[in-house]
Amino acid sequence: QGELAQAEAIKGHNSHSDSDTPGLAALSHHYNTEPCSSVNPNDTMTVLVLEAGIIFHSILLGITLIVAGDSVFITLYVVIIFHQMFEGLALGARIAALEPDTIEGEVSPWRKTKNWAMPLTFAVITPIGMAIGIGVLHKFNGNNPSTIVALGTLDALSAGILIWVGLVSMWAHDWLFGELKDAPMVRTIIALVSLICGMVLMGVLGKWA
Repeated sequence: QGELAQAEAIKGHNSHSDSDTPGLAALSHHYNTEPCSSVNPNDTMTVLVLEAGIIFHSILLGITLIVAGDSVFITLYVVIIFHQMFEGLALGARIAALEPDTIEGEVSPWRKTKNWAMPLTFAVITPIGMAIGIGVLHKFNGNNPSTIVALGTLDALSAGILIWVGLVSMWAHDWLFGELKDAPMVRTIIALVSLICGMVLMGVLGKWA
């Protein structure tokens, strides 16, 4: 009887272990097969950070357009229109792709608000920069060390935000974990050529803006 009881105990232990195995396997699968990216380019916070970088930059563009002088106003005006158009297309695409915030199956009020508040903020921020430029036009001294430090700080802050969000949160995610991860070769080449053309075009515009 003692040997029989011991055999039953061993059998029960093995059965218990086997029943635990699927749970452990599922847990292991959950933690080991998740994508290596914890950054979602369509996350609200990521897009808000992107817009913050664009806002700092757009304020400076508005100020520059006013204080640069009449001799270069037309050139800057045309360049800034195209510059802001490309930025607006990029930002608008990310805002449109934001993951829906739902409460009990319905779109949350915050989602409805940010759908128009974020594009509106981008639309008015450059005119606000121009208004600031008009206000300081007669006092502005581009050679003043304090002015140079202030503008340089805002430029550096904006550049850092845009480089980080663009390269890490969006570009890398789209190519390594997004739709382009398993895309056909033709689509990948078109995406790469488009990306390079966008970089070149913005670099050319950057000569004036």
